[in-house]
Parts: sequence; structure tokens; C-alpha cells
Amino acid sequence: MAIVEPATGAELGRAGLADADDLARAARIAAAAQPDWAAASFEQRAAVLRRAGALIEQNAEELQRWMMRESGSIQGMVEFATYVASQECYEAAALASRPVGEILPTAQPRLSLLRRVPVGVVGVISPFNAPLILSSRSVAPALAFGNAVVLKPDPRTPVSGGMILARVFEEAGLPDGLLHVLPGGAGVGSALVTDPRVGVISFTGSTGTGRKVAALAAEHLKRVHLELGGNSALVVLDDADLDLAVSAGAWGSFLHQGQICMTAGRHIVHESIADDYVGALAAHADGLPVGDPTTGQVALGPLIDASQRDKVHALVTGSVDAGARLAAGGSYDNLFYRATVLDDVRTDMPAYAQEVFGPVAPVVRFGSAEEAARLATDSSYGLSLGILTRDVSRGLALAEQIPTGIVHINDQTVNDEAVAPFGGVLESGTGARFGGNANLDAFTNQRWITLRGDIAAYPF
Repeated sequence: MAIVEPATGAELGRAGLADADDLARAARIAAAAQPDWAAASFEQRAAVLRRAGALIEQNAEELQRWMMRESGSIQGMVEFATYVASQECYEAAALASRPVGEILPTAQPRLSLLRRVPVGVVGVISPFNAPLILSSRSVAPALAFGNAVVLKPDPRTPVSGGMILARVFEEAGLPDGLLHVLPGGAGVGSALVTDPRVGVISFTGSTGTGRKVAALAAEHLKRVHLELGGNSALVVLDDADLDLAVSAGAWGSFLHQGQICMTAGRHIVHESIADDYVGALAAHADGLPVGDPTTGQVALGPLIDASQRDKVHALVTGSVDAGARLAAGGSYDNLFYRATVLDDVRTDMPAYAQEVFGPVAPVVRFGSAEEAARLATDSSYGLSLGILTRDVSRGLALAEQIPTGIVHINDQTVNDEAVAPFGGVLESGTGARFGGNANLDAFTNQRWITLRGDIAAYPF
């Protein structure tokens, strides 16, 4: 399989495509290697993860170059990716020494304990858009708790999404057999979900595919963690600093060409400042250079492929045909789609109602806090929420009315930290499943243990 650079169409290299037999073999090897890793001391596991984080930092420039070429990311995005990936490893190293259980109350004359134990083999399915981040945030904590991992990266980004991590952990001293990288299509994903040796599935991707993964996992009574799509709202209240709000809005919608699950897909702006906001946002969009991120300072690189470009353009043109005003952008050259601003948008228009996954900022107006809450809530998704206002208490009160997994007051919607729980509600996923203490529930099982000094006496 050719690895294609979206900016140029050049072949960067070739990678093998796994099939179901490859997956079964990897799962078998992982299951055999995992008990010894689980039995290793937490110090040994933590040391491997610390070395992995250091290797990502030491080789950041090379890794960033791969991500720029393979996924079309701009310089700022790939710098963020290597930083987050290294932090995921460092935080996972700290997880290895977390308490593994607790003492429970009991009405019996015994000691009652809860102990967390490794799942065994964790299956990870990661997407193309932020491949290093979205693979490492599952791989690193799963390994820290003593699990083995079988990782299926998107076949469009097999290096950034998998092979980089395989090489990093090999150099870090991870024992053989514990991390397997198998780029492949839907068939390999299905085989991963159904393999009896894989105890937990960590999936990041579209809501449509997530539904299929969840249904298949349910058939096999398998735990699955889903981080899915989003159509996140950025609410701009009437007292917000306009210049700062516009800058935040542009970053939230146009970073990485809008190919981020947390992208600000809906700009909900108070009617008293909406005209000025749209004008300034359109000026920002028109001024953002678009091009090959490896050849100069650009703000937007290419979309991942022609299919994604055509989907984005259809949503934009469909909204314009329905009456939206094209304030900026709406055009493309090959895979380079210009930053786009849509005004006079109704909530039923395609680019507002659906996840675009492209550099598009639809703007709707509101008059009251109640209307803002209703507009922000009127979505099947519930991932991230940004509220911009000079009154933090007012912003927090508004956020309480809007169901999302993530809230940022006075920031845009795209944020990620290894120490913070990450996940969405509704069609955005099954809640916080990554980051901080959430990793404990994601990648361990709970075991109840009791101990008595003598064998219990029973009447039988």
C-alpha cells in the first residue's frame, strides 16, 4: 500500500496492509507476552514509558516532518502533537505507580479489598486526523497498567499513527510481543473487536463507525470506549472582547483544516456584535495562507483526501444554496480548502447541522442567554463547548445548561492535556475515557478479594 502525501500526491513509502489472519496472530502473541509484563515491577514499566517520552522529545523534528507530510498538519499542530504524545508517556509512567486498589468496608470478619488488574490485551483503533496523539493516549496508559496492545492505525497515516510508536517503544526497551501495529481497513478492525483474546477496545473515529464498533463489541460482551465526532459550539456573549473572540474563533475552526473532533463547528454569537464578528472573522479567514506545510509558513495545509474535500465542499455549497451567505472562502485548489465563513445561517443548514470536519465556521445569532443555551444544546453531539465572556460566572452558569463532556470558559473548543479526562456525551461518545484517573477505568478491571484468618463455617 502506498503512503501518499496529501499536499503533493507523492508517494512517501509503502506499508503492508494487515488482514484478519495477521490480527489473530498478533493477538495470540500479545496474549502470551502480557503476563510477564504485568508481573514486572511498576518501576520497570514506568522506566520504559519515561524513556519513550524522552525519545519522542529527542526525535521531535523527525517525527514532526512525518506528520506534516503524511497528514498535512501545519508546523504548530505537529509541535503540539509531539508535545502531547511525550506527555502521554510521562503521565502514563506516573500511572504505573498509582495505588492498585482500596480497602472496602465489610460486615463479615474478613479483610475486603478491591484490586485493579490489567485487562490483558487492549485493542486500539485510531484515526488519521491527529494520529500520534490519538494513538499514544491509549497505547501509553494501557502499557503502563501491564497490558499488551494491538493497534490499528488508519491506513492513510500508518507511520504517524503507529509505526512511530512501535519504533519509539522498541528503542525504549519495551519487551517483545507487547505492542503490535497493524494498518488495515474495516475487516481488520472487525477482527480486532471480535478476537476473544482482546479484552477492551479503545476506538477514536466517526460516530457512524463507532456505532458499528459498539454493536459488534456488544455481541461479544466486550467493553468498548468510544471517542467519536463532534459539532462543538463556540458561544460569544455580548460582553466578549471582539478581537480576542475572533482570534479564538478562527483558531477553533481552522486549526488543522478543521479536521479535529473538537473543532468549533457552530459559532453562536450575540446579535449585537454578530455583524462585526462575522466581518472580522471573514477578514481573518481571507488572510490565512493555505499551502504545503513543508515548504513555508502556512496556516492551513491540505485536507486528507479528495473524498473529504468533496464532502466539505458539498456541505458548504448546500448551505449557500439554502440561503447562507458566503462571507469568506468556499473554494479550493486540489486538496487545499480555504478557510470559510458562512453568515445568515439557519440551524437546519448542512454546514451547521452536521459535523463538517473541514475549515468552515457557520455563524448564527442569538438574542438571550436562554436562546444561546437552546441553540448550543440543539445538537446530537456533546463533545466540547467554548463560551467567551468578560463575566466568568455568567459563562459557567450558561455552560451548566448545555450537555458536553468538555467546557472551556474564555477559550475556544480545541484543547487537550494528558492529565485531564477527555470524552464526550450523546453521539460524541461514552464519556471521559482518556486522561488522568479516567485511564484507570479504561484499561484495568476491578477484582474483589476477601481474606479470612480461618475457613468460614456454614450450616450445610
